[in-house]
Amino acid sequence: MTGALADDIVGPEAPVKCRLCPRLVAYRKENEAKEPAWFNGAVPSFGDTRARLLIVGLAPGRNGANRTGRPFTGDYAGDLLYETLLTFGFAKGTYEARPDDGLTLVDCIITNAVRCVPPENKPEPKEIATCRPYFRSRLAHLPRLEIILALGRIAHDQTLTTLEKRKSLYPFAHGARHEIEPGRVLFDSFHCSRYNTNTGRLTPAMFCAVFKDIRRELA
Repeated sequence: MTGALADDIVGPEAPVKCRLCPRLVAYRKENEAKEPAWFNGAVPSFGDTRARLLIVGLAPGRNGANRTGRPFTGDYAGDLLYETLLTFGFAKGTYEARPDDGLTLVDCIITNAVRCVPPENKPEPKEIATCRPYFRSRLAHLPRLEIILALGRIAHDQTLTTLEKRKSLYPFAHGARHEIEPGRVLFDSFHCSRYNTNTGRLTPAMFCAVFKDIRRELA
């Protein structure tokens, strides 16, 4: 089975031990051998299925979501993302970088363009395409969805390709807002990775500015 999977035979979440991408399966087995207590699987979406806001990341981080089984949980990217979600009322509780910390999302759900951890955080084009039916199904199972926030270019491109939109009409740029179809808006942000924040490409203030715009629309 490949990226041509029919939508009607997949749900919004990939099987935990999905076997569609040989390279990712091999990498999972490497991680299972080294860290058998980790989640080591296709990480499911996290949040409110009645949400108006969908946040799309790249893929699980090896030491983050691949370890804990919850998107953006256990690495620096999650520290910044969940702190920001709490600040803007899209989450409640306390984030403690573990899946049983009791944190819940409010009017928000998080998923990834690719559900399994790739080597060096770099999924290949074929792997992105293979995971697309799950992303398409995730979108179809969000009946109140109004805003999609893409964290990085791969998430941006996966969203546009899935919705069959011409990428040239919606160029990726931090802070960009695209009306992609009636009642649905795509926002862009640089990914909240440690690399981007350490290099100054993304600052907490820049990240908050995007969420200010989103909160204004979802008031």
